[in-house]
Amino acid sequence: MYVDSHCHINFPELAIRMPEILQKMQDNGVSHALCVSVDLPDFPQVLELAERYPHIYASVGVHPDYEDTPEPTAEQLVELARHPKIIAIGETGLDYFRLKGDLEWQRARFRQHIRASRLSRKPLIIHTRSAAEDTIRIMQEEGAGTDHGGVAGVMHCFTESLEVALAAVEMGFYISFSGILTFKSAKDLQAVAKALPLNRILIETDSPYLAPAPHRGKMNEPGFVRHVGEFLADLKGIPAHQVQTVTTQNFFDLFQFAQRGL
Repeated sequence: MYVDSHCHINFPELAIRMPEILQKMQDNGVSHALCVSVDLPDFPQVLELAERYPHIYASVGVHPDYEDTPEPTAEQLVELARHPKIIAIGETGLDYFRLKGDLEWQRARFRQHIRASRLSRKPLIIHTRSAAEDTIRIMQEEGAGTDHGGVAGVMHCFTESLEVALAAVEMGFYISFSGILTFKSAKDLQAVAKALPLNRILIETDSPYLAPAPHRGKMNEPGFVRHVGEFLADLKGIPAHQVQTVTTQNFFDLFQFAQRGL
């Protein structure tokens, strides 16, 4: 069975199709999904899904793209993360692609999440776009990762260089690939995935965005993570069941508060 390590099935376009979404997960051999929080006002919807379905887990955090939203404190995130179905802090990080100007508020928010991860001992889900240098620097300064006495985490929907990936892996992080990996234009990213050891890789959909081939251009959903796994297997020249087994084990090794058996 595969695991979708990062999705947003609480978003309205997927939430209204929940029975169909769950059935397609089953049909495609996807046993679990992690529904990731992007802001605090919508967090109750994320938590409600995780409470309702045993094989759905959740995170708590505020995405770096959300400028006009309540700022979380580390203490607030830790308190919310006490819930047993909350298995991670995030998504958090830096995004210099969509927003410009003085982004010190993004960096301050990122630091709060790293501190919450260290305090709660729950892994960090990091989003970074056009901000890799600052992302790695702040991770090091705040003690993110196992090499700094923190806990492991994941660089989600990874699109950066092999150098950035290896720096994160050195800190105890996993690298997660989305449907972008299957795009014909993603040759550089495919080279990164091919070079990384399978035991440091997760797969995800980031649904409802970034549907993989052969569904590119359509609304994405957790059941489509199988296509990412199969593409990764072809890329590495290994059987699909090996990718399935190892990436699933990686998920439960990282997110240790998740229960594999249902």
